[in-house]
Amino acid sequence: MRVGLLTREYPPEVYGGAGVHVEFLARELRGLVDVDVHCWTAEAPAGTGTGVESGYGGDTAHAPTAFRHRAWPGLDGANDALRTLSVDLSMAAALAGRDLVHSHTWYANLAGHLAGLLHGVPHVVTTHSLEPLRPWKAEQLGGGYALSSWAERTAAESADAVIAVSAAMRHDILACYPAIDPAKVHIVHNGIDTDLYRPARDADALARLGVDLARPYVVFVGRITRQKGVPHLLRAARQLEPEIQLVLCAGAPDTPEIDREFRVLFEELSQSRSGVHWIPRMLPRAEIIQLLTHARVFVCPSVYEPLGIVNLEAMACGTAVVASGVGGIPEVVADGETGLLVPYEEKTPGGEFEDGLADALNRLCRSPEAATRMGESGRARAVAEFGWDVVARRTVGVYEEVLAGYKRGVQS
Repeated sequence: MRVGLLTREYPPEVYGGAGVHVEFLARELRGLVDVDVHCWTAEAPAGTGTGVESGYGGDTAHAPTAFRHRAWPGLDGANDALRTLSVDLSMAAALAGRDLVHSHTWYANLAGHLAGLLHGVPHVVTTHSLEPLRPWKAEQLGGGYALSSWAERTAAESADAVIAVSAAMRHDILACYPAIDPAKVHIVHNGIDTDLYRPARDADALARLGVDLARPYVVFVGRITRQKGVPHLLRAARQLEPEIQLVLCAGAPDTPEIDREFRVLFEELSQSRSGVHWIPRMLPRAEIIQLLTHARVFVCPSVYEPLGIVNLEAMACGTAVVASGVGGIPEVVADGETGLLVPYEEKTPGGEFEDGLADALNRLCRSPEAATRMGESGRARAVAEFGWDVVARRTVGVYEEVLAGYKRGVQS
């Protein structure tokens, strides 16, 4: 079976959970099917197959070939959604000879849809989020948000199968797009490489980053977006006990507005307490693993999260998690066992959520024994239930079911 995997993000250009998902899924799929990856780049000409292999922690032998595409230069300076559609056209043109195409996120969904029509092959969509549930994207894309929503809807409703990364996501898909046949929507959770993400003995990166190992710290890793709830975390941090440090590995703001909001809140917090660290650049994976390992608590204050791979990364590193109880997070973080869940309701005043975050963080930072116990349980859960080998086999199972149904439909 020849599969084309379509994505915006792929190493070395990975900034979010969808990119992590494709990176590790592609590695595992290579042992099960003939797979190559079509992704974005800022450097290579559109449609050029660079043959660039990605590292996966140094294991280049298991990386599929990546064909990298860029937006049409004639659209330089145009709305980002239009530029995305030009990348999709380039991808679709390059997918001849595949038996099936599998797209991830709206950035590549239309490429999968067009390739399916053009080359007469089935199209599988994996949804990592849904445009109708991210209205703040209008701040980032302007009128392009209507285009991104149209591209996602068109691809999802026309797809031969839709993979949801959690049961909560499956529910959201069917609520947002009732035209989709529920029988076509499959649940395949995100995964984690627990050999790569494991407790780190070294802590040298912490000293270089200015983190005081003599004080407990809470760590956040993610983008500065409405979705990730970073302003809620910064306001909640005002209530953290004085000895607790806050480490923010936070970058790639969606808009100038949320960037300014973040900076104002960060400065206010920094002036009122010590031990507030902001790391705006993307760190090497080994340093992230050190930060996760030695944290008393990892915090995920997302207001929308279909699953949240970063919670799995923290759990695999043996770290307790405090997270908002939204979307698919409760399918990963077992409340009271691997961490603490904080209720979040969109209609509830943000202060109540922030109070809950602060209380949960203070509780675990005051109780290193409880945090350690939850971290150990989280590691065990990640190993037992979320391995990428399991994810890949389940994904190939969807491929086989789709291909069998597609062939029956063609023959009839």
